[in-house]
Amino acid sequence: MPNPPSTPVVVIAPDSFKGSLGAEQVAEAIATGVQRARPDAVVRICPMADGGEGTLDAMLTRGGERRKLTVRGAAGPVREAAAGLLADGSAIIETAEIVSITDPVGMGVPVEARSTRGMGEAIRVLLDAGVRRFFVALGGSSTNDGGAGLLAGLGMKLFDAQGQELEPAPEKLAKVARVDVSQLDARLAEATFIGMSDVDNPLTGEHGATAVFGPQKGVQPNQIATIDAALAHFADLLEPALNRAARNEPGAGAAGGLGFALHMLGAQFQPGAEVVAQQIGLDAALEGANWLITGEGRSDVQTLHGKAPFIACRHAQAAGVPATLLSGAVDSAALPRLTEHFTGCFSPAPGPITLDVAIRDAARLLANEAEQLTRLKFGTR
Repeated sequence: MPNPPSTPVVVIAPDSFKGSLGAEQVAEAIATGVQRARPDAVVRICPMADGGEGTLDAMLTRGGERRKLTVRGAAGPVREAAAGLLADGSAIIETAEIVSITDPVGMGVPVEARSTRGMGEAIRVLLDAGVRRFFVALGGSSTNDGGAGLLAGLGMKLFDAQGQELEPAPEKLAKVARVDVSQLDARLAEATFIGMSDVDNPLTGEHGATAVFGPQKGVQPNQIATIDAALAHFADLLEPALNRAARNEPGAGAAGGLGFALHMLGAQFQPGAEVVAQQIGLDAALEGANWLITGEGRSDVQTLHGKAPFIACRHAQAAGVPATLLSGAVDSAALPRLTEHFTGCFSPAPGPITLDVAIRDAARLLANEAEQLTRLKFGTR
């Protein structure tokens, strides 16, 4: 075994531990443990995210401005939500800030009545502020409206056969007879959108938004076919109206079909964690490093499908830096797959503990485990 470096350089790049600690808090707890064992260690904190909750925070860690917006939530009433203005003039909008699956108000109405209108309203406010480049983080949505709400928030109108205007919610989409896009915000022609998602599902069908992701948002088994057909009907009318075909594009099914609406606006799609890694300068942080520690609330085989720890690990491997996984829980069945990539996979739980205790004491447990791993890796000083 090679001698440990005289002054170790450690990059700490975890995702958040959902329901417990944000990514920056996780990183700081791990850093505490590292520096207990090696006070001389150079620690570089790089909080990660993959397009879900916490992406806004991660994107702003290297500078930018958090801005509060007043927009409609999934259930209709207005709410305050945050967006980010980045140093280069672009903006980051996090779906989980506006129509979050953890918002009790939005989740308090049936999924067929929820809308992404607030997403379009947020874009319009930022267009007013001069923004023309948008990052849209697509994880954590409570909605399944095919992005009809987002487009309505930007000026699109839906009408039934009698000429009555309809709300852009799933329960109304089957009744749409005409889509009017003539009043879409003209500034969209100057705007570019980057959809941040690791989901490649189409809008409809057995692998689409409703069938795959709808049940976790409240879609009942007997509603799947009905709502899926409503989204297909909406796409049948919208695609010719905008002269673009997008329902089968990878990512169209992200966030209940919000990805479809972004595709209809000409968006490019990129893995969320890759966008974050670029924004926070992860590659620069890995230069000259001896070790990467990453993690998330729970790691399993899905971690290897574009989740933040896996993306951080790939960047570390490219830089010749070994990567260790330190997650709140690690699925033992996934260890053979995980250890093909990580030099070790660990959980901070010292023994059998309840979930409540793990959440409450997460920072202390992480610091303790990071200290022991650092002693093993570098010894003490």
